Amino acid sequence: MANTVRREQSEQASPRRDRPWIIRTYAGHSNPAETNALYRRNLAKGQTGLSVAFDLPTQTGYDPDHELARGEVGKVGVPIAHVGDMRALFQDIPLGQMNTSMTINATAMWLLALYQVVAEEQGADPAKLTGTTQNDIIKEYLSRGTYVFPPAPSLRLITDMIAYAVTEIPKWNPINVCSYHLQEAGATPVQEIAYSMCTAIAVLDAVVASGQVPAERTGEVCARMSFFVNAGVRFVEEMCKMRAFVELWDTLLRTRYGVTDPGHRRFRYGVQVNSLGLTEAQPENNVIRIVLEALGVTLSKDARCRALQLPAWNEALGLPRPWDQQWSLRIQQILAHETDLLEYDDLFEGSVVVERRVAELVEAAQKEIDKVQAMGGAVAAVESGYMKSQLVASQANRRMRIESGEDVVVGVNSFTATEPNPLLADLTAAVQTVDPAVAEAARADIATWRADRDARAVDDALRGLRDAAKTDTNLMAATLVCARAGVTTGEWTSTLRDTFGEYRAPTGVSGAAVHAGGAELAGVRDRVAETGRELGRRLKFLVGKPGLDGHSNGAEQIAVRARDAGFEVVYQGIRLTPAQIVAAAVEEDVHVVGLSVLSGSHLELVPQVLDGMRAAGIGDVPVIVGGIIPPADAERLRALGVAAVYTPKDYGLTEIMGGVVDVVRAANGLA
Repeated sequence: MANTVRREQSEQASPRRDRPWIIRTYAGHSNPAETNALYRRNLAKGQTGLSVAFDLPTQTGYDPDHELARGEVGKVGVPIAHVGDMRALFQDIPLGQMNTSMTINATAMWLLALYQVVAEEQGADPAKLTGTTQNDIIKEYLSRGTYVFPPAPSLRLITDMIAYAVTEIPKWNPINVCSYHLQEAGATPVQEIAYSMCTAIAVLDAVVASGQVPAERTGEVCARMSFFVNAGVRFVEEMCKMRAFVELWDTLLRTRYGVTDPGHRRFRYGVQVNSLGLTEAQPENNVIRIVLEALGVTLSKDARCRALQLPAWNEALGLPRPWDQQWSLRIQQILAHETDLLEYDDLFEGSVVVERRVAELVEAAQKEIDKVQAMGGAVAAVESGYMKSQLVASQANRRMRIESGEDVVVGVNSFTATEPNPLLADLTAAVQTVDPAVAEAARADIATWRADRDARAVDDALRGLRDAAKTDTNLMAATLVCARAGVTTGEWTSTLRDTFGEYRAPTGVSGAAVHAGGAELAGVRDRVAETGRELGRRLKFLVGKPGLDGHSNGAEQIAVRARDAGFEVVYQGIRLTPAQIVAAAVEEDVHVVGLSVLSGSHLELVPQVLDGMRAAGIGDVPVIVGGIIPPADAERLRALGVAAVYTPKDYGLTEIMGGVVDVVRAANGLA
């Protein structure tokens, strides 16, 4: 009897704990060697998986010495230009034992090939590799902007990867349907669920139609499709959103694809919590936001994430330092190991409130899914601009609610009184900086790489890729040949560009509803009109996105609010060279140029635009700049001739429009 009591007491004191989710940090910068050192330090600190951030040239298929790569090398991730870089990135990290997530989309096939080749060189069996390539091109057209090819060939690349993975690397997730960036682009929970499901349908339909996977293995394809979601600070609603995802996914696979194995229908997802909600003002508050957002995807056992990565408190200021990433890692470890979260069955089973909210989300999301499917599916809704315009409109509504105070953002539009932040005492040391010499070293490295490789093997490999792209042959085999031959990222992508062409997705700006706004916007609209009359024509505002930065949310919202304020707006979308922006300013005869740069390349790109405008004879047209720009950099830009600099703390778009009018009037000598 005593033994029984002691056993029961022991069981009560030490209940069975679930295994924690994969604990990651999203990281990459400077060069492969520096990033490798960071990975090994993080793994030593208890991180249980890797999440690779690639720089923008790698994501969009350019080598470090390409014109568009200028200012972007190593800024928002690690540059990987060839298999040698991939070797350096994972040196002394056994890939056969690692679970690696790679945030890569347009060039996903290429990066997976490089990863497999390096794993094989280490002696790993490809059939045992575990990890994920994001590979969701639909959301790139809608939000993040690192697409390269048109939708049809992009879907072909995804289909080929999935078909290859099912047989050759069956533990790998060849696609990660990504709703994360949809939320950052303004998606409501209903839109986030619906558009992600429509993407999954488009991909699964393409795989089935390709005939590359036998019908009896469709369940295996579904089992290897994962999702990557965003968790915002409304963590109760976010938890309900995840339960709605689980329910809709299970229903979709049963009814549309006839998947009978419950294991194949399991909704498997990873998370990064919401970076959009992190604030430049009072950034210490971001730690609390991050913790609450993590709860939204861990509290509910029946809808708990399989992997989690948390942003750092200072991401609205710049690139996080290793210490900042460590803080976010420790948040996860405390949640997983110190709390009792993993000791219980689902906490919300039977909750009337939760069940009602989940049912509402499921019903509304299904209606939006049906609407998109009636248009012809996700690809058709991208090409028509429907989904993009819906996201731009949702983001505009969100901005209006913040500006009006309807949505409270602590430290930004409410509770703004603050003590000095000791974490920001030295602003230059509060974020990671990338040495400009990194880019020059990368350019020198790739020149050496090209000179030292077997040129004939490279030519043969690229010819094989080109020939395969003109047929319906699975492109993974030809891509692996290219990787082994020493082909570069830019060469692989350029070869496919020659066959597939390039693509410019709709911006969604023209389709967003016009907001009448309140008295403040009406006042700015009157000033815009009056200034136009004084200058003899309507004020024209060029909004430009120089470089490879595809995060267009800010530029789109500026364009929409400028239109609502009465400006004639010229916005040509993302990924423009400084010369293209200058040419547009000349051709359109604009009164002001606004540049949006979020990748940290403002000190390289903005001066090129300024110099180009002076050379073109329009140096008197004022230039304003917006982005994640440290105060010291803002001062340098103003010294170079920039009329105004705006950062995330300047949340009032109507107030910004008033400032733009002031800039135009001052530039034209108007009182």
